Amino acid sequence: MADKNIAVEIITPERVVFSEMVDFVVIPGFEGYLGVLPMHAPLVGAVTIGVIKTIKDGKETKLATSGGFLEVNNDKVVILAETAERGDEIDVLRAKAARERAQQRLSSRTHDIDIARAELALRRAMARLKAAGDP
Repeated sequence: MADKNIAVEIITPERVVFSEMVDFVVIPGFEGYLGVLPMHAPLVGAVTIGVIKTIKDGKETKLATSGGFLEVNNDKVVILAETAERGDEIDVLRAKAARERAQQRLSSRTHDIDIARAELALRRAMARLKAAGDP
């Protein structure tokens, strides 16, 4: 592969979470994961709950996201995310507690539980744990 890289910016309403030149980026979408290399065709799409993975010089960086939108154009990927956290910034104990709460809500299945909301909370917690490197 050529020496060419692709710029990746991940922006939330609070801050710029990631802004680097990388070799490759993988983004969670509604129809599966999307890999973007330099010289990718222009594209606009939706991002879903999952883990964004970048690779630069063989080093992998993982970020958890809860969704948003992406644009690929002119060797640049801009992701406008609802939330995004670098794996090394994630509080693993807090994410495990959120996973446990969501699992308890789903297992109780009482009439006052919003199942869809509990499932989304579980997916977010699982993505955070995966990005942090905790199975």
